[in-house]
Amino acid sequence: MTRNREPVESLVLYRLLKWSVIVPILRFYFRCRVYGQENVPLEGPLVVVSNHASDLDPPIVSVCMRRPLAFMAKEELFQVPFLKEFISLYGAYPVKRGSADRSAIRSALNSLAEGWAAGIFLQGTRTPDGRITEPKLGAALIAAKAKVPLLPVSLWGTHAVKRQGIIPNPVPLTVRIGEIIPPPESTNKKELETVSQKCADIINKMHDLGR
Repeated sequence: MTRNREPVESLVLYRLLKWSVIVPILRFYFRCRVYGQENVPLEGPLVVVSNHASDLDPPIVSVCMRRPLAFMAKEELFQVPFLKEFISLYGAYPVKRGSADRSAIRSALNSLAEGWAAGIFLQGTRTPDGRITEPKLGAALIAAKAKVPLLPVSLWGTHAVKRQGIIPNPVPLTVRIGEIIPPPESTNKKELETVSQKCADIINKMHDLGR
């Protein structure tokens, strides 16, 4: 049976980190603007798809969702004492190197079954300018298998976040959240391609709006 919400412990940790650490950094250091938060369903499983240009993208997307967001993390991190419990509570799920596709899909489906929103980068890797040029089918496949909607998110400016030592450049950032997209009706490749391209087109269109 599918849950309607993430575990209470995860909600508490999410809000604690959000308001004490991440929000102040985004608001005052990166001068981040967020549009479309009213489009985020606060309950029920959800596949959040976004572009990807920086290591900072996962926490940025997560904090703008108004709910915890489960992202994949390399399996080695789950072997570190305390860190394993912490990132698990925050929704991370392990993915084995060399078998990322199957492992990621299985782990994402498990997270969705537990009521989480699962975060997936639509192109699967970072792009130099933040635009999506080759959308992968994984997000649409997961949405089709779990029968849950997709939510497109655009990150603008994160491609310019270059570190000087351990401190990133204070560049202005903008996050735009689109409207819900129904899941594919089947796992047919053509249908998955159509939905994936639709997500990419929406994200790129929002990205083109700039600041």
